[in-house]
Amino acid sequence: MTYGYIRVSTKEQKEDRQYIALNEYGKKVDRIFIDKQSGKDFNRVEYQKMLKLVRKGDVIIVKSIDRFGRNYNEIIEQWRMITKTIGADIVVLDMPILDTTRNKDLLGTLISDLVLQLLSYVAENERINIKQRQYEGIEAAKKKGVKFGRPKKYHPEKYAEIYEKFKRKEITQKEAMKLMGVCQTTYYRIVKALKNNS
Repeated sequence: MTYGYIRVSTKEQKEDRQYIALNEYGKKVDRIFIDKQSGKDFNRVEYQKMLKLVRKGDVIIVKSIDRFGRNYNEIIEQWRMITKTIGADIVVLDMPILDTTRNKDLLGTLISDLVLQLLSYVAENERINIKQRQYEGIEAAKKKGVKFGRPKKYHPEKYAEIYEKFKRKEITQKEAMKLMGVCQTTYYRIVKALKNNS
């Protein structure tokens, strides 16, 4: 059996490029597994399902090593388990030297092991750099006064004051909703309650 494995980090990301790469692979891919989560470890639902099916002589196709994973030690561990313990093969489309269906002699194995270690290191390092850039971006935004998280809502005692401003045409209905921190439906409910109490 030939299995395709696709991974994107979030549900919003598209897997089209990986699909195309798998479809352009020379052999028929019998089944494709897709995970939409981080590559920081291998506790992924579809990956684990695939792993339970893989047998000796099967082939796993992945577009690139970072789609396989982004944790150096775990990539090496999973690679060895699949290729040595199970006896299946792995083909990394973007790096032909990481194709265990070829070059099974000692030198070929040594070279592919060295390349695997190097690329696994690069994949994990990129994950660390992404997290660092995100952290630095958030810190820079905070210094500029950008607020994160859900906006704080006014307490009900402020609603009457805001509604009065709207009635005096000092603010628009949209501005009133924003100041209250509520959606349109909730706004109408508040207005109705305020009218009943007046």
